[in-house]
Amino acid sequence: MTLSEELNAFFNQTVLTLGQSNFSLGDVLVGLAIVVGLILLYFAFSSIRASKERAAREAAALERAREAEARMAELVASQNELTGRMQTMSEIFSTRQGDMMHAVNERLEGMSGRIGQSISETTKNTQESLTKLQERLAVIDTAQNNIMGLAGQVVELQNILSNKQTRGAFGEGRMQQIVQDGLPMGSFEFQATLSNNSRPDCIIHMPNDTPPLVIDAKFPLESWHRIRDAETPEQGKIAAQTFKRDVEVHLKAISEKYFLKGETQDTAFMFVPSESIFAEIHENFESLVQKAHKARVVIVSPSLLMLSIQVMQSVLKDVRMREQAHLIQREIVTLMEDVGRLDDRVRKLDNHFRQAQKDVGDILISTEKVTKRGTKITDLEFEEPKAIDSEARPKLKAVE
Repeated sequence: MTLSEELNAFFNQTVLTLGQSNFSLGDVLVGLAIVVGLILLYFAFSSIRASKERAAREAAALERAREAEARMAELVASQNELTGRMQTMSEIFSTRQGDMMHAVNERLEGMSGRIGQSISETTKNTQESLTKLQERLAVIDTAQNNIMGLAGQVVELQNILSNKQTRGAFGEGRMQQIVQDGLPMGSFEFQATLSNNSRPDCIIHMPNDTPPLVIDAKFPLESWHRIRDAETPEQGKIAAQTFKRDVEVHLKAISEKYFLKGETQDTAFMFVPSESIFAEIHENFESLVQKAHKARVVIVSPSLLMLSIQVMQSVLKDVRMREQAHLIQREIVTLMEDVGRLDDRVRKLDNHFRQAQKDVGDILISTEKVTKRGTKITDLEFEEPKAIDSEARPKLKAVE
């Protein structure tokens, strides 16, 4: 700020207030100047009117002028002091402004650092979340693909079951899979021809030359699906009666074709390819279960057939073990003979070891004696020769 600007600011400051009017220092000075001018004019006019009083008035005016000058000097001093104070206040304000800007910059830097760290952590967490989301989306895509594959398989299975022949092949294939998984090769036979030219779906050879067991997988699934597809209670009732009649006819056919005395068992299995159908038969068609029991036909589900196959497998294993019992006994007798020969040879070897140990003991005794004799020889002393017999040999004297 220049000196003129500081003077303008100094003279523009308000120093007097009268009512609602504010008067600056410049206005006061101008007013004082005007008053001084008026006074001078008054004295000029007074000097014309009264020459006698001019000197006194001039002296009074001079005194007043001096006082005004003194006041002006005081005002100038006050202005200078005010200017110094204004400079001091400006310096203080500048210093405080610099401190405040420094503090604000530090706080802004701190906030920027925290914001940057928070943004970094947020970005990292966002990336991790996106990675996990992508992994989950990949799992969901895989599951969706599996579901689509299963849906295609279900549609394919539905297409298979929509045909009577394919439904029969489906039940027969499932029965064959259970039998093949549970029994060894040679203990069963598919589509074997009996003496009456009938061909059961499967026969299981029983042990001890007993007749084989017949399994039939031609369950009337189409009659069952009519019950499921019924739209009204009347249709459902008619379909249930048809299903019951078809099953009864099938039970009769099994008992007539597959019960051959001396050739097959007097009990046969009727395979139902679904656990739910098996449960529905036992729950809602109790009369069919009773008729099957009377006809010596056992209705089996996949799990029940699997359990029966496991029991048959255990029986076959037991029979094979009994058939091989005499072979096991013969092998045990041969093994005992080998063990006896081994025992004889071990005893002979033990005797050889004992004799060798005795011989070694004798050898140790002999070596000990030889060692003692060698020690005595090394401890021998020679006597001095006698004077009367210079040609005589020195006699050895053993030092005991």
